[in-house]
Amino acid sequence: MTMQERRFTAMALLGAGFAAMILAAPTRAQQGAPPPAVLVQAAELKPIADQSEFIGRAAAVDKVELRARVKGFLGPRKFSDGDLVKEGQVLFTIEPEPYQAAVDQKVAQRDAAKAALTNAEVQLTRAEELLRTRTGTQVTYDQRLSEQLQAKAQLEDASAQLRDAQIQLSYTEIKSPIAGRIGRASVSPGNIVGPDSGVLATVVSENPIRVLFSITQRELLEARRDSSASGDGLVVRLRLADGSIYKDKGKLDFIDVTADAKTDGQMVRAVFDNKLGLLTDGQTVRVIVEGEKVPTVVAVPQAAIAQDQSGPYLFIVNDKNVAEQKRVKVGVARDGLVGITEGLKAGERVIVQGQQRVRPGMTVNPTMAPPSASTQKQ
Repeated sequence: MTMQERRFTAMALLGAGFAAMILAAPTRAQQGAPPPAVLVQAAELKPIADQSEFIGRAAAVDKVELRARVKGFLGPRKFSDGDLVKEGQVLFTIEPEPYQAAVDQKVAQRDAAKAALTNAEVQLTRAEELLRTRTGTQVTYDQRLSEQLQAKAQLEDASAQLRDAQIQLSYTEIKSPIAGRIGRASVSPGNIVGPDSGVLATVVSENPIRVLFSITQRELLEARRDSSASGDGLVVRLRLADGSIYKDKGKLDFIDVTADAKTDGQMVRAVFDNKLGLLTDGQTVRVIVEGEKVPTVVAVPQAAIAQDQSGPYLFIVNDKNVAEQKRVKVGVARDGLVGITEGLKAGERVIVQGQQRVRPGMTVNPTMAPPSASTQKQ
């Protein structure tokens, strides 16, 4: 071998060794790197209810629009806007004097009719006695009988007119037919009101209060299979505008007998206690319907679940701090937790943060995650 060939061979061997050192450097660096830090949380058995959520609207059980039924000047109000009122409480008055005068007039007419009837009955009795003793005629008796019948009819007419006048007088006091809360008055005292004046004020019964919402036929069929047709076995809750859950549970009390052909929806109604007045007629709420019997399932935080083409999976850490990938079947998700129906056991340590840096079979440095808000609520 020539000197030039020996030199080329030595350079090739040196280059190969240098390349091998370069390729081996990352492997040694990887082997020397510390295990990735991850947060883990033990899978726990927790009650998680299967629930559905709908948009609903609160509706008062009773709602009355107060209107004037007779014409006249509106008197002083007997309430303040927003007051709680009792059944039968006088809320408005309309000047009663003209209607009281009409009643007095009808009383006089009725008394006159009574007197006329009394006189007609006396005359009829006398004619009957004369006819019996044959000192009177049949014609006279028939005339007195006719006069007595006419007097009786006139008394009945006068009594009816008196009752009508008394009814008109009673309309000068506008009373609340229900107990509830009254809204603002739309007409000020001193104005002339009548049947065409519109609504003077509205009274609503707020406790209890109803909530109406629409569900699809499919949802209704599923609910009826899981419970009775009356809604027994179902719990109804409300989510308010600020995201909080209304403290009182509701009860389904009515399912409409017809479905909307356009939306395939059927109206459902629930009743709630409203002692604190948090629910108002016409208010929009979110209705949560769930089963009364809540199943207990293995639950993990939603952040632990990942998804690929093969479906959902998560990582657990075994007793040797080695990450293992597990394929799971997920169930109901609620309050940041997911129920696992298959593939995971209670007590297994699930990686809830840092799983992006983890591969199956990799050694990790686990740290227990602090309790989440959803866990604390359970």
